[in-house]
Amino acid sequence: MSTVRVSILGASGYGAAELLRRLLPDPSVEVVHLFSKEDVGKSVSDVHLGLGSLGQNKVIEDRSFAEAAEGADIVFLALPHRISMQAARELWASSARIIDLSGDFRLRSVATYETYYGVDHCATELLGDFVYGLPELFREKIRTTRAVASPGCFATSQILPLAPLARKGWLNGPVRVVSVTGSSGSGANPSKGTHHPVRSVTLRAYRALNHQHTPEIEQALEDIGATNLRLDFVPVSGPLSRGIMTTAFVDLPDGVDTAAVTAVFQEQYGKEPFIRLLEGRMPEVAAVKGSQFVEIGFVVRDGRLAVFCALDNLVKGGAGQAIQSFNIMTGRPETQGLMNPASWP
Repeated sequence: MSTVRVSILGASGYGAAELLRRLLPDPSVEVVHLFSKEDVGKSVSDVHLGLGSLGQNKVIEDRSFAEAAEGADIVFLALPHRISMQAARELWASSARIIDLSGDFRLRSVATYETYYGVDHCATELLGDFVYGLPELFREKIRTTRAVASPGCFATSQILPLAPLARKGWLNGPVRVVSVTGSSGSGANPSKGTHHPVRSVTLRAYRALNHQHTPEIEQALEDIGATNLRLDFVPVSGPLSRGIMTTAFVDLPDGVDTAAVTAVFQEQYGKEPFIRLLEGRMPEVAAVKGSQFVEIGFVVRDGRLAVFCALDNLVKGGAGQAIQSFNIMTGRPETQGLMNPASWP
């Protein structure tokens, strides 16, 4: 297998740490550049202690976005929204392919982006060039694209359990969702509302019915068959460091029972390497923590469906998903670097 050369922008963050944990041990990957405005001059092993000797010789630099493309086949943008769009514009003149982990290129509507993210979009000319990077739904488009917009963590935890229903034509009208998330989803820099000593002892709803992942969830589900969809989404800050637990409530068409729902989920995900369809127990965050795996379970009663999804927000909801797209884009085995089990408990 030929060597794939990669660069990472935003090398100090949690997303970059997860990328490096899987890319640095891979002999078929060469990490050629690591850029960040923070921790300049430090080795990534000093910044991300869990990497140990793997990253001791990889030093974080502060250089222009465009320089990240020098000698790189693929550039990962592990940057905050509003910064990623600037980086993508500077990188576009190069031949490097791009995988963006931010929200800057997930939405096709500029107006919707600016409403939910609260900033002007400076690279609108590139929006049509990015493919939404959820492999279980858009694998073939990812394979040939120049650029991937990797989905958000909440979005992944909601699209995956709802997609089989959308494709079957069973998802229309309002869908109500609650997702509990860990503190690492707020990034490496603590704020008053995200600092773990506070989060670890409480549950708190926030951005109810107004979270920025809402329109990308609606867009992806409508692309595969949902109609008249209105997502009523309430995120909850939970007392755990990583992981998401999503519960969605759907009214089913007349006559749809447990067997029919089971068949639809098996048809969609029965051969997917990272999706576990559960019977006999409900999904748990601890069962997927630190891994790429997703657990989905459901209950049907009197025409109502409650569907549950657990995943790691930094792996399948973040860097691991980006690597899954990276593997597809480069013709590598899709599971390469991603098959480690959860760090239970």
